[in-house]
Amino acid sequence: MTSFPPIETPAFILEEEKLLRNLGLIQSVQQRAGVSIILALKGFALWRVFPQLKQYLAGATASSLHEARLIHEEMGVKAHTYAVAYRPQEIREIAKRSSHLTFNSLSQFGRYKEILQKEFPNVSLGLRVNPEYSEVSTDLYNPAAPGSRLGEPIPNLAEGWPDGVEGIHFHTLCESSAEELERTWQAFERQFGAFLPQLKWLNLGGGHLMTRTDYDVDHLIQILLGIKQKYPNLSLILEPGSAIAWETGDLHTSVLDIHEARGIKTLILDTSFTCHMPDTLEMPYRPGVIGAKKEATPDTFPYRLGGVSCLAGDFQEVYYFAQPPQIGDRIILQDMMHYTLVKTTMFNGVHHPSICYARTNGQIETLRTFSYEDYRSRMA
Repeated sequence: MTSFPPIETPAFILEEEKLLRNLGLIQSVQQRAGVSIILALKGFALWRVFPQLKQYLAGATASSLHEARLIHEEMGVKAHTYAVAYRPQEIREIAKRSSHLTFNSLSQFGRYKEILQKEFPNVSLGLRVNPEYSEVSTDLYNPAAPGSRLGEPIPNLAEGWPDGVEGIHFHTLCESSAEELERTWQAFERQFGAFLPQLKWLNLGGGHLMTRTDYDVDHLIQILLGIKQKYPNLSLILEPGSAIAWETGDLHTSVLDIHEARGIKTLILDTSFTCHMPDTLEMPYRPGVIGAKKEATPDTFPYRLGGVSCLAGDFQEVYYFAQPPQIGDRIILQDMMHYTLVKTTMFNGVHHPSICYARTNGQIETLRTFSYEDYRSRMA
């Protein structure tokens, strides 16, 4: 763990050194495979570091007008935009800020085709498809679950590929391996391969966790080179969400109280799992904690971790500490940058964590603090 000077909690602290490490690896994949790797804002949208990301990545992908605008204004590039459905009053504003615009359905494409082809001829249009194959075990994160609303399955394309659609997009991975991508690609190609020779680009979506220690980067590159060799007409695009900010920063908290009921001790933290770390309850994802273990060992002390909101389920089951924690102690929850900052809420008016950036020179820059006015402005 990197050592930091004391900072008021709760606070998310992004570490520049770790971010640059991930970006360097991703850039090498991009160069060796000859593909475009873009930032998915749904996983990491800390726009204050967009200038750094732009030096390593080929752009960014948006799922809404707000995300497309953030990309355009703060990264200085046009977005690769995909949304489950577009609002009619926003489609032109989205198109102005997009280089690629992908539809979730043939119905949406038919609705907006004339406007876009007439007014925005330089925007490349795409369609998301559903190969109905995924190795994601958690249904909440499985885009290929039965009856999924995400993308068109092959029976819906029985009349052929729609005229005017230049690209195809599929996404059924979640923090997955290169081997899982390979099997998914095979399932996708069996169904949709006949359309590929007539297209300009293929977006393989997100979920490529190439910065995870055990990820086989060389195998990923082999897969991508194989696709390019077979379909030289296609520009390949990947849009990882987790990989960019994977293990780049933690949530620093403090113990406000220690509650005991029927032999269960709970550390009440100055943060909230439901407000600030919703994936820990939804996934469920059980974060690591500095100085604690997830399994009991001799001479350890068991404590739950409790959030400060009034939601009964705002807690994590027991962790095991080498020493009994005390009120005022720091509790550091690991790997809280991806799919965490973007999902935080202000439920209960709980004090929102600051956002900090630990620079390679040892300085910690506070990028944002939150106040009562931030909470108030969201309510009316």
